[in-house]
Amino acid sequence: MAGNNVLTGILAIILGILIIAFPLFSVFTLSVLTGFGLILIGIWLFAMSFNTWSDNKGLSILALILGILGIIVGIGLFGSILAFSILTGMVIYIGGFFLIISGVVALISGEGAGRWSGLSGIILGILYLIVGIYALNPLYLAGLIGIFLVLSGIFQIFLPTTEE
Repeated sequence: MAGNNVLTGILAIILGILIIAFPLFSVFTLSVLTGFGLILIGIWLFAMSFNTWSDNKGLSILALILGILGIIVGIGLFGSILAFSILTGMVIYIGGFFLIISGVVALISGEGAGRWSGLSGIILGILYLIVGIYALNPLYLAGLIGIFLVLSGIFQIFLPTTEE
């Protein structure tokens, strides 16, 4: 289905260019969508906590806590550019730290290819930490998302597809 790859590639490129052209509006839209999604997930988890009470009380309490937390975080993210940028930066930082830690473990315990994957994990982790600094600024965050979409669209168009 090479036609689908070209279509999704073109759509990703167009969306990436729009995000780069209108960075604050794009980050605002992403924060609204993320906040709305978290609110819906929180409501669903909250409702599921009452349905599972008779089966598993521990799971029900966990679903209740996660539901309330999801609703609170969703309301906090809904339309807040700053909160969305901070959350995105934190996620990128956490990913960077995990890559560095797993890279060090692979570097110490691995041989041959394991050492190379460990070294690449450390390098990628450091790059994640650098990108995380820029993701705290909404303009840079929109630029990063836009560049990612443009590059993904180009790869979708030009990389060969596997035939089933």
